[in-house]
Amino acid sequence: MSVVPFGVTGSGRASPAEPVPARRGSRLALPAALGLLALPLITAAHHSLPAPYGDHVTVHARVADGTAAPELRTTGRAVEAYDPASGRAHWTYRREGARPLALLPVPGHAVALWSDGLVTDTAPRADGSAVRWHRGIPDSASWLGSAASRGAAGVLQPLDLRGRMIAVVTPQRIAAYRSADGDLRWVLPAHPGCAFEPARSVRREGALMVAQPCGDAATPWTSQLIAVDDLGRIVPRRSPLGNELPGGAPDDVRTRAGKAVAPPR
Repeated sequence: MSVVPFGVTGSGRASPAEPVPARRGSRLALPAALGLLALPLITAAHHSLPAPYGDHVTVHARVADGTAAPELRTTGRAVEAYDPASGRAHWTYRREGARPLALLPVPGHAVALWSDGLVTDTAPRADGSAVRWHRGIPDSASWLGSAASRGAAGVLQPLDLRGRMIAVVTPQRIAAYRSADGDLRWVLPAHPGCAFEPARSVRREGALMVAQPCGDAATPWTSQLIAVDDLGRIVPRRSPLGNELPGGAPDDVRTRAGKAVAPPR
């Protein structure tokens, strides 16, 4: 049974109670008041958010126009750009809970491999931008542990003279990233039963050659040395994709697609 509230009229008889209409001004004022009360909470939450990926970039001194670009080095748990003449630091880049294992200077910016498996590209600018991109290396936990103790030589490699393409060489794979935006362009996995050795690599003209030793003694030596460039593995009559930015001028792929490489014997 439903219950209907009743009131009392002037005649003493019971009648349904009529609701008192709410004032328009009070209905508008309540949400506004609640919004004002929430502003301090929203502001506090915004300022309490941690920096993405634990990034901390400190700019100590601006590089004046026309002066030489600062040099790069790792100092304990940070990447630092400094003036080679005075030794004065221009900027410092740290990440919470990680330290740099390898550093690759590229014209205008710095690429670093960190102990938590991230690869970063840093280029502090006057507009406040600093870290351009972050990329994670898959299946790298066990390898990074040994690299942290014995070094990570050869892991970061430029794939062209202008530094537009960067290779990350690990035992499992070679991955190429476009330095402008961190776009993954190609991946070359190691042959089954073999592993890349980043420290055993050499550059020959426009090619990067990386050792890929195999456990099977029957594997020919020609398969234990891989040659790559910014377009991928160098093989006869390849037809690779270009690495240009969307809307940019295309690479001259045709002139490099048919590099002469001796076939396995």
